[in-house]
Amino acid sequence: MVNSRIFSNFASEFNKSKTFHVRKFYAISLFLLMICLGCQLQMRPSDDEQKADGVVIERFDRVEGIYLALGDYAALQQMKTDYPLQTRTLVEDVLQLGQVNAPGADAYLLSYFRDNTLQTLIADVGREYSDVEDLNRQFTNAFQRLKRLLPEVEIPTVYTQIGSLDQSIVVAGGMLGVSLDKYLGADYPVYLRYGYSEQQRSMMSREYIVPDAVGFYLLSLYPLPDVTEEELAAGRRHWHMKKIQTVVNQILGQRFFTDETIEQLERYRKSHPQLSVDGFLRLDSIPF
Repeated sequence: MVNSRIFSNFASEFNKSKTFHVRKFYAISLFLLMICLGCQLQMRPSDDEQKADGVVIERFDRVEGIYLALGDYAALQQMKTDYPLQTRTLVEDVLQLGQVNAPGADAYLLSYFRDNTLQTLIADVGREYSDVEDLNRQFTNAFQRLKRLLPEVEIPTVYTQIGSLDQSIVVAGGMLGVSLDKYLGADYPVYLRYGYSEQQRSMMSREYIVPDAVGFYLLSLYPLPDVTEEELAAGRRHWHMKKIQTVVNQILGQRFFTDETIEQLERYRKSHPQLSVDGFLRLDSIPF
């Protein structure tokens, strides 16, 4: 079993799983094929590229998309050969379809994504994220800053995938997965159709990929400690998330997350410059 942690959009913490129905399929498949054939030879960066250029996102979503839209057996084999952990995490943890190596699992995965709306998501992700160089740069800068603040932290391998609007971020085995179907824009019609709130949709856009990913990677390193029901009721989870959001803002040099608690935490950090990020994230309480 893969030891993984799966997260919805960072500011809202939890979103509902949904089932979908919409739009046409054949034109989408052709469109996706045209996108993917041109990229197929450059999907997985080499170790030299990773070292020379910083973070280079692994495009698992492209191989996945070919299989799910076209049923291409070669793409399925590439998923299992080049991306075994990503494939297992997708099937077993994100989609919760059972064991990845169970008899009939491949056909079940393909059947699951025959839903017209999921096919639409595959095509729209292919179009919206045909180029992710901006995200490569943002992740590189973010993890370089994180490394300066927390030198012992290992930089994860970042990859992209297509889920079914269930989860946003996956942390598993030194890998950080981003579900691109959760970042298609605040006005994306499927989000509107399936009842996401305005606040949720405001963070389901490209600019929140790196803040969400860095935030939940930090949460995997500094998980919420075991607490009593009384402590949870008193806001312990909320408090812990706000500490992490405060550090994310610091790492990215921008206020992606803000409210009264975060403003108080920022003032506390400014008044205690000797306090390390590690020490700050381990604090149980702060006397405001």
